[in-house]
Amino acid sequence: MTALTCICLKYGSLYGPEYVNRLLGGLRRNASEEIRLWCMTDDTRGIDPRVGLLNLPVEPFAERMEAALDTAPKRGRLKKISLFRPGLIPDHEGPILVLDLDVAITGPIKPLFTYAPQKICMRREWRGSSRATSLGHGSVERIDPGRHAYLYDFMASNPEAAVAFGGGSEQTYTSKSAARAGDFEPYPDNWIVSFKYDCRPPRPLNLILEPKLPADARVVCFHGRPKMDEAVAGYRAGPLRSTRPCAWLRDAWIGEVA
Repeated sequence: MTALTCICLKYGSLYGPEYVNRLLGGLRRNASEEIRLWCMTDDTRGIDPRVGLLNLPVEPFAERMEAALDTAPKRGRLKKISLFRPGLIPDHEGPILVLDLDVAITGPIKPLFTYAPQKICMRREWRGSSRATSLGHGSVERIDPGRHAYLYDFMASNPEAAVAFGGGSEQTYTSKSAARAGDFEPYPDNWIVSFKYDCRPPRPLNLILEPKLPADARVVCFHGRPKMDEAVAGYRAGPLRSTRPCAWLRDAWIGEVA
């Protein structure tokens, strides 16, 4: 049986190792295939031993990239560029699913690997988002570093031009680069959903009803607030943005050890 290979990125102190471990659990609960999760990180403490570990690299073009970001419309972090480097994962060929840590796995993930073969797939940015000018949202990305090496090569060869092309935004750089190469294909909107846009009931029902999980959602993204721990407990942020405690999210994100 062919393993499904996923990778995440953890650096700094915003997310602890439990986010990596819960991501692994969610993936394993939602796949009958073998799951291989890799984590590129600067701190390996507390990460489940079943997760493959990669050192967070310092790229040779990092200083030029950082200098270019100083004058870009958005000062993104562009750390995912290293995930696109061919050969990063030892002895791996084929697609990988790149996942942010602030997502919850809620449905079968195999279709995220088989949809639109050989394309770079992301969810379209949500309407109403301040980043709606981007072609794709970066919480979930499927790429093949061997086939899509230009994502890394362009930044490595000319970071000033690459940063300008993406306006300093990682997801804009990735989706626009893929579209320019004829490789961009958005995932179906109902597969990857936003907690605040797609799950939170409209006002004033958000104060009464539990957030609802859309029927065919495979991944729920927690961009902005609330984050998963806040949404599980119930989020208090005034009448418009507050949510009731969310039992299905507790099961999906924390769940049982898989």
